[in-house]
Amino acid sequence: MKFVIIGTDGPEGRAKRKKLRPAHLERLKRLESEGKLVLAGPFADQSGSLIIIEADSIEEARAFIQKDPYVEQGVFEKVEIRPFTLVLPERDEGP
Repeated sequence: MKFVIIGTDGPEGRAKRKKLRPAHLERLKRLESEGKLVLAGPFADQSGSLIIIEADSIEEARAFIQKDPYVEQGVFEKVEIRPFTLVLPERDEGP
């Protein structure tokens, strides 16, 4: 199942991002290598980030994001996780 994770930056988020970005991206790249990252990136208005992942449960998605440096070090002051159904573009899920 897919989950949307919306991280909203706190007051010090912008200042902390630069230092924590390598560790944050490393975790996302690891998830990507496991085939569990759908997409990720910051909002253009610099208010936070959007991450869509594959996980077996909301608890798994929550456990993933709670260990992210952006959460642990206070870039995100608020995190929202919601189940998501991808309709388009259609993707071949294989046999």
